[in-house]
Amino acid sequence: MFKNILIIGCGLIGSSILKDSISKKISKNIYVFEKSKKNISFIKKIDKKIKFLKKIDHQVSEMDLIVLCIHMSQYDDIIKKLQKYVSLKNIITDTSSTKRNIQSLIEKNKRLKKIFILSHPIAGSEMSGPEHGGKNLFKDKWCIIIKKNDKLNKSSKKVEIFWRKLGSKIIFMNSVDHDKIFSITSHLPHLIAYNLVKTAIDFQKKNKKNIIKFSAGGLRDFSRTAASNEIMWRDIFFNNKDNIIKSINIFVKNLNILKRQIKNENNKNILKILKNSKRVRKQIIELKQDISKPNFGRDLN
Repeated sequence: MFKNILIIGCGLIGSSILKDSISKKISKNIYVFEKSKKNISFIKKIDKKIKFLKKIDHQVSEMDLIVLCIHMSQYDDIIKKLQKYVSLKNIITDTSSTKRNIQSLIEKNKRLKKIFILSHPIAGSEMSGPEHGGKNLFKDKWCIIIKKNDKLNKSSKKVEIFWRKLGSKIIFMNSVDHDKIFSITSHLPHLIAYNLVKTAIDFQKKNKKNIIKFSAGGLRDFSRTAASNEIMWRDIFFNNKDNIIKSINIFVKNLNILKRQIKNENNKNILKILKNSKRVRKQIIELKQDISKPNFGRDLN
């Protein structure tokens, strides 16, 4: 499919793309640019044919596809380096969780905005690092490809084929809708998880009771989400802050409603809220976004 692919950043997502690209023979040559010596040492064990770039230079001009798998706080620096060497024959895509700010960044460069196709694979776990990457991570998972208008150019179609080869299901979306949707379905839940764990810690300190050992069920599963990479999530919160703040406001409003229903022991209203939540869970399972008995990553190795 490609002659040369370059993966910039090889943590969980980057290494998973790497492994799938090798096993599915998506490219003749696969290059990696990675700063972490620890990650490089691990990646070298995956396949002896993997080639490494020591820096972003003229070699990137030979890459058919460049995939950015980096923290959003690194985009500005990497894009500045890439734009010196890429041409219209290159294609760039990415894996970031927010899109509007990155789109604004690439729109400033006439060349980049023609070859940079933003994408977001909805896959991963709370783990980080190439040692946790795996084959088939993207199989039957959604991948959002950002489109600017109704027409798809050749670069968009090649990026679509790439993700389909990795096993992803594709949906096209604009960056504004993307960031609004994921502020609710992903960013707010992570924020709640971090805050819930903090609340448990504060409660434990104040009451001088060891409550963590009783964290079966609810707190345990929230703590899995809260174990996600802190740099990545700081970047997500900052880059999508306006949508996330709106989501927080809706959440706080609904939390106060729940608080009143509990205080007043309003049986009818509280049951209505709880039953509606069960219906959403059923929908998620029917849409094959989860299984009826999820293991929440407890079987990961």
